[in-house]
Amino acid sequence: MLPYGRQSISAADIEAVTAVLRGDWLTTGPAVTAFENAVSELAGGHRTVSCTSGTAALHIAYAALGVGPGDEVITTPMTFVATASCAAILGATIVFADVDEDTALIDPSAVEAALTDRTKVIAAVDYAGQAAEYDVLQPLADRVGARTLADAAHSVGGRADGRPIGDLADVTTMSFFPTKNLTTGEGGAVVCKDPAVGQRAHEFHFIGLVRDPDRFELTDEGPWHQEVHEYGVNYRLTDLGAALGLSQLARLADFKHRRAEITARYNEAFAGVDGLRTPVQRAGVDPAWHLYPIRVLNGRRREIFEGMRAAGIGVQVNYIPVYWHPVFARQGYQRGLCPNAERFYAEELSLPLFPDLSDSDVDRVIETLLKLVG
Repeated sequence: MLPYGRQSISAADIEAVTAVLRGDWLTTGPAVTAFENAVSELAGGHRTVSCTSGTAALHIAYAALGVGPGDEVITTPMTFVATASCAAILGATIVFADVDEDTALIDPSAVEAALTDRTKVIAAVDYAGQAAEYDVLQPLADRVGARTLADAAHSVGGRADGRPIGDLADVTTMSFFPTKNLTTGEGGAVVCKDPAVGQRAHEFHFIGLVRDPDRFELTDEGPWHQEVHEYGVNYRLTDLGAALGLSQLARLADFKHRRAEITARYNEAFAGVDGLRTPVQRAGVDPAWHLYPIRVLNGRRREIFEGMRAAGIGVQVNYIPVYWHPVFARQGYQRGLCPNAERFYAEELSLPLFPDLSDSDVDRVIETLLKLVG
């Protein structure tokens, strides 16, 4: 089975990890600091906190932004469930705004219609690898005193309007799962433009520990002392994962280039084919393509999905609208809430896309899909 996504691991990656195993630190050591600094440099120089997954990054980000009961978080239904659930578990009400029918990125006009004085965060998703319209979303957030969050699980290494991913929203979350644009095994990061938010993110992911003597409330303890002011969790990335991530960062530009090459080949092969619709790229965006979301028209998506799988090609569907999940449906969210997202879901099919995909594999995908579409 040809997978739809797969990690690319080099001899240098393996050596980077084994060097950590031969050293003194397996976690909370120098590789973590170096990786956070490198991601910060990639993302515009802002405070970066590494963590154990993209889901953990979202939980950290919402907690650092003070999301809680009584708050509303506006987000897209065209995403993995964690974009919404990590705010919901902190007590926020999730408000779903529909997506642009072409790009599947959150529609700023739908966000504007959903704004209230309870809006705490506007959480956009860089679907498939291209940045959402943060230049439009940020003024909307500023209007009601909210913050913007970029779920950049798909777009690490990309840019928009000349600025890097990580510099476009108040807070940016990243995922380093094996199928993503670079991997730490499992892992993620939170990039914060506000240093105070960055410090809260760090402390939340580090069990809530405060180590700054100037902030201690218990002032008569010894030099060993540390204390907790707010609850936190242990979401710390290991030095093993950080070392792998550092090595992967050295190849990120090559990964991005190869993904763009494959995307261009797919676009050329499928342009104008009856029954298919190729992805639409937003103006001003330099994507780091994570998915190739082709649209299968005329109600044939499931038929084509099953045909591709039967032919040994591991296509995927990204994603079921978040509010269709029973955990949200039981809260009263109704189908039909976001028609564009639901229509997109009914047609979307993710084709294999990863750096080590060979030209012959790409040809196989193209030929199989064209034959099935007929």
